[in-house]
Amino acid sequence: MDVLSDAISTMRVGRPSVSLTTADPSWSTEVEIFGGARFYVVTTGGMQVTGADEPAVTLAAGDAVLFPYGTAHTLANVTDGTARFLAGAYRLDQVRPHPLFQNLPALVRLLAGADRHRGLQASIDLVRGELDEQMYGRDLALPALLDVLLVHLVRACLADSAGPQATGWCVALDDKVIARSLRAVHEHPADPWTVESLGAHAGLSRAAFARRFTAMVGQPPLTYLTWWRLTTAARLLQATDIPLSAVAQRSGYGSAYAFANAFKREYGISAGRYRQQHRTDRRHSSEG
Repeated sequence: MDVLSDAISTMRVGRPSVSLTTADPSWSTEVEIFGGARFYVVTTGGMQVTGADEPAVTLAAGDAVLFPYGTAHTLANVTDGTARFLAGAYRLDQVRPHPLFQNLPALVRLLAGADRHRGLQASIDLVRGELDEQMYGRDLALPALLDVLLVHLVRACLADSAGPQATGWCVALDDKVIARSLRAVHEHPADPWTVESLGAHAGLSRAAFARRFTAMVGQPPLTYLTWWRLTTAARLLQATDIPLSAVAQRSGYGSAYAFANAFKREYGISAGRYRQQHRTDRRHSSEG
């Protein structure tokens, strides 16, 4: 998968939720901290959103706001009439967030516009249609549409964060050189990458590549490579029953011993114990 798809997939847990809420004049509510991301899209009227340690933002019809870290906030109708808005939530594993998500602001306002974030607006329309029309297949279609909507929300956040002075993932994914190396790491984590070979793949010298990658991604190339390899290993341990030696090989470790040491150093427990814990968690979830 591509980098953004991988970043979301490694963090997503459970099923997303969404509702269409009607707010009378003077309506307001306080929303507690949440283990994931929340979003709101105003469909009628206007709303004011105030985040912790953030200035209040006013949303008109078509505008959206995203709380990537689920921080506490307040919602209020700021019109004399009825307001309606979509309210959605995604559970995300924040114990080990992808660095891309750590670059996002705590509150992101996304303004509507004919030429802005067309994919986002189209996704919003599809989600709203499923909620309004109560069509057959809604229980299957809606979660899939919400996953698509999350991609467009994050894309819009990254696009709005970009600018002449911007750094970080909002520019890394659009930088052809760095994006090429990131994609190579994500698609082939088991390859014997070095800073020199990644630089050659991206079309830069070793030193120039290392400087550019570190400045944009916030980590040296091999530090990110190690992080992604162990993240890949954790996903394999959770989702498959393949032997630990195969997990080690697929995640770029030449021996099970080297993998075992690296995994325990990163996660604080052995790979086998990690797999056992997640099997227990999945069993309890299915029984509940």
